[in-house]
Amino acid sequence: MELATVALAFLLAALAAAADTTPVNKSCVTGSAGASVSIGYVGASASAGVGVSLGADAYRSACPLAEEIVRAAVDEAIAADPRMAASLLRLHFHDCFVNGCDGSVLLDDTPIFVGEKTAVPNANSLRGFEVVDAIKAQLEQACPETVSCADVLAIAARDSVVASGGPSWQVEVGRKDSRTASLQAANSNLPAPTSGVATLVQKFTNVGLSAKDMVALSGAHTIGKARCTTFSARIAGVGVSAGSAKDMGFLQSLQQLCAGSAGSSALAHLDLSTPATFDNQYYINLLSGDGLLPSDQALASPAGAEDVAALVAEYAFDASLFFDDFAASMLRMGRLAPGGGRAATEVRRNCRVVN
Repeated sequence: MELATVALAFLLAALAAAADTTPVNKSCVTGSAGASVSIGYVGASASAGVGVSLGADAYRSACPLAEEIVRAAVDEAIAADPRMAASLLRLHFHDCFVNGCDGSVLLDDTPIFVGEKTAVPNANSLRGFEVVDAIKAQLEQACPETVSCADVLAIAARDSVVASGGPSWQVEVGRKDSRTASLQAANSNLPAPTSGVATLVQKFTNVGLSAKDMVALSGAHTIGKARCTTFSARIAGVGVSAGSAKDMGFLQSLQQLCAGSAGSSALAHLDLSTPATFDNQYYINLLSGDGLLPSDQALASPAGAEDVAALVAEYAFDASLFFDDFAASMLRMGRLAPGGGRAATEVRRNCRVVN
């Protein structure tokens, strides 16, 4: 904790020196006061891997070109639309948090069930389904009924991070695809952009991930965009100091964006400084009060959990530490398995429908 405090003091001094070039909001969105959490990884695999055996070599003989096919398609998609990197990464996250990493987020509605695409956190928000369709079609040509849609999401998420300048890791594969989806679970399990620290920690704990996983995985917001509706609290001035010209400048820039012709559907960069680069700038932004979403800025709030704020400072100070922890947390999240085990799963030929 002492090391984190030193890191925070050092970084805040550097930020103060550069304050004349960056809009700064020195007041944070209020988190959940007095939240007490364990920041370590203890218990992070509590629900991970149940009923699923994952490994790095599952497709070595069955589909040796699988990762190459995914990587080439992801690179092509991001070259055409840089925002697609964040979109594919988000698909994997939204899949794993709803009954494990089982590809359920990709299923279209049927007469039997309502899928997850129309859930409040997903509707008019998730994108990249066509990219996944194209990848799956190529995989079915190369090795029919072998590579699951859930594994496609896991590999594409890693490749999206790498293509944006972030860390790499050996993706564990061998997942199977769910034959159903849950609108209710998607609405209840996924964190909201207005969540405070205690709620965020609880959402991660519910699936067997730690507070440290939460802070590390939140760093995915170093790329991508968000609609005005998701940061309306910031537009209203929550967390902005009325007496600060720099804070008011940040607020006014958001107000102008969202009052334009696009209105509430306008998009803002989650990371205003390096929006297309996967780096640790997200955490630096939080320390200077420039987190876009209320749930992001809450991580650095002194009214939130002390250990969470300290880790934000550590990641802002040490990009390598963030990269290492992010990769480790992605692996842990990727091990979250469907509760029904393999009996209720398959390898879908088409990611949108069951076989």
